[in-house]
Amino acid sequence: MAAIHIYRQIFKIWRARRFERFVQLLGPAAGESIIDVGGEPNIWTSNSPLVERIDLVNLKVMSIDSRDQSEHGIRAIVGDGRHLEFADRSYDIAFSNSAIEHVGTWEDQQKCAAEMRRVGKRLWCQTPARECPIEPHYMAPFIHWLPRSLQRRLMRHCTPWGWMSKPSQADVDFMVDTTRLLSFREMKQLFPDCRILVERFLFVFPKSYIAVRTETPTDATEKSSS
Repeated sequence: MAAIHIYRQIFKIWRARRFERFVQLLGPAAGESIIDVGGEPNIWTSNSPLVERIDLVNLKVMSIDSRDQSEHGIRAIVGDGRHLEFADRSYDIAFSNSAIEHVGTWEDQQKCAAEMRRVGKRLWCQTPARECPIEPHYMAPFIHWLPRSLQRRLMRHCTPWGWMSKPSQADVDFMVDTTRLLSFREMKQLFPDCRILVERFLFVFPKSYIAVRTETPTDATEKSSS
């Protein structure tokens, strides 16, 4: 379990560096708005306030501390990332961190990406890389490259996630059915008007991908990338 603790500490460092990169590239400013698809408050509350309003969109009701509402402008909204009920370009930044791999099928991921591109003037969407040999949710090597039927059999007894969480078979089935990691090629397909940044593990393996759009696309750009 010491190795797991070390991994989690390294993960915190990675996440902090990624957030610094987000601020540097997207330049969120006072008076702006962010829609965070599938997000939670801690990624924002662990940093200084950035913008006027942050809307967290999730399928389930989320409780937000009143201090987070007043200091960071955070609101919880029940909604579906595949069908966002907001007007085009209604947010300065569309943001998502480690969420699009959980929305469902490839078709569901296409819908979610299209909605983020539609409602946000600028965009940041991060997701773990399928090409990385370590699956980040289960903290186990290679298991995400196996057939799903085999994943179901191995998850509880052959991964750190299974040892620590002690999931039921229903929990395992849910994780397998709702986790679909994306490849670099797929990210390019989902976000044709974005630059795809690559974070690397041990300087070699792709660890995660980030779709970044730093400017509002013109109508001509939208049509050519659709």
